[in-house]
Amino acid sequence: MRPETWQLTDDLDDFLAHAGGFLRSRPAPHTVPLTVTDTLRRHGLHYYGRGAPLFGTLTAADGTVLAVLTHTPPHGLCLTAVTPEQAEALAERLAGLGHRFPEVSAERDSAAAFAAAWQRRTGREATVHRRQRLYRLGELTPPEPSPEGRPRIAGATDRELLMRWFGEFAQAVGEGAGRDAGPWADARLSYGGITLWEAADGTPLAMAGATREIAGQVRVAPVYTPAALRGRGYAGAVTAEVSRAARAAGAAEVLLFTDLANPTSNALYQRLGYREVADFAVWAFGD
Repeated sequence: MRPETWQLTDDLDDFLAHAGGFLRSRPAPHTVPLTVTDTLRRHGLHYYGRGAPLFGTLTAADGTVLAVLTHTPPHGLCLTAVTPEQAEALAERLAGLGHRFPEVSAERDSAAAFAAAWQRRTGREATVHRRQRLYRLGELTPPEPSPEGRPRIAGATDRELLMRWFGEFAQAVGEGAGRDAGPWADARLSYGGITLWEAADGTPLAMAGATREIAGQVRVAPVYTPAALRGRGYAGAVTAEVSRAARAAGAAEVLLFTDLANPTSNALYQRLGYREVADFAVWAFGD
């Protein structure tokens, strides 16, 4: 028996029974698998798509969980931090079972290690698709002066708008393939998870969302302003409001990801009080 072994399952309850404590032990870097598994638990295994999700745990000989994976088709593989040797063992296991993934997302070095191992095992070319930075809110500093308008939690009458804006956002960040915006909008509306910034006459100008609190963390996402309305401070104002509300509701950590290719958003979030936690990367795999 190997000192460390990857165990795979399609049983969410079984996975959380083994890996839940590990995920909660580092809620900031584990924000994505925490929120993804919480969403699946609340809304069903096919919330993200028709394919069956896959979960995995890397355990030591004494049963200690060292790393986990989640895969929610049609999206890519999501990994917690792994060593190059652990990434190699995972690539060998998954390739041997015939699994395929469009991409992998993980902390920067872990993503690179798995991408290299996957390319060696499968022959599929791996290229960096996106570089991201995870931020944690320190002292919130709302923009001054505040732009025109006011915040409002989105309601049922905003559903069509949220679906349209989510589609535009997903397309802009390259994550639109295969995703139905309806379930996303319904899930967010069920707990007041989207805040709009609107003009005095009620015209929506921008939106920011927040995940449900789990393990003390809330992640701000998505943040979107239609192209014609950008550059007027709406995104900063609505992000500040969502961040304030999350903290006021008791979140110990308020987090968000940025695309490192967008210096404007990175500078904005730092002005609001967000501080760097870690760099992540998404590697895409060719056919």
